[in-house]
Amino acid sequence: MSLIDILGLTFGAAWTSGINLYATVAVLGLLQRYGWAQLPGGLEVLDNWWIIGTALFLYSIEFIADKIPYVDTIWDAAHTFIRVPAGAVLALAGTANLDPAVQTVAVLVGGGLALSTHGTKATVRAAANTSPEPITNWTLSILEDIFAIGATVFAVLHPAAILVVILIFLLIFAWVLPKVVRRVRRMVATMRAFFGGRPLAEASRQ
Repeated sequence: MSLIDILGLTFGAAWTSGINLYATVAVLGLLQRYGWAQLPGGLEVLDNWWIIGTALFLYSIEFIADKIPYVDTIWDAAHTFIRVPAGAVLALAGTANLDPAVQTVAVLVGGGLALSTHGTKATVRAAANTSPEPITNWTLSILEDIFAIGATVFAVLHPAAILVVILIFLLIFAWVLPKVVRRVRRMVATMRAFFGGRPLAEASRQ
């Protein structure tokens, strides 16, 4: 594989791991296992049935948890400490045969990509929980799964093209992020004004 192909597949996997880590790992493993893909570097180990089986089992749990309002937010909060490091690990494994300098940069980029998609997903799902009906959660969850699986397959088949997709996402992310931050700040300021600057727990007792 060329350097672009390796980086495209690796960054694609790190990127989708921020949305659904377990689906990403299972898809990569199955593609390698059945000879539909040749994964670079240390990613070859993902074709082990123990790894595939564990990823599918955890994916089935996430499939249910991700469709329950507020449970999905708790799940996402806990997975901040799983998806982001996993994105870096996938990048590390995928570039195992490359120059250490390239590998180091890949680890930083992989973790950053996982953080960007994880943060986007967690923010959107938290906003969806303000809706009183569960249909929005189900729809978003299913769309996220389809996107994560589809993008992983696309990264394997078209590693150079996925780099373009990721770049477009990052440009949109950079444009949207300040707006989200401002909205969160306004919400915090409103809450502080409502409770007179007192801690929320103290205000609730009065």
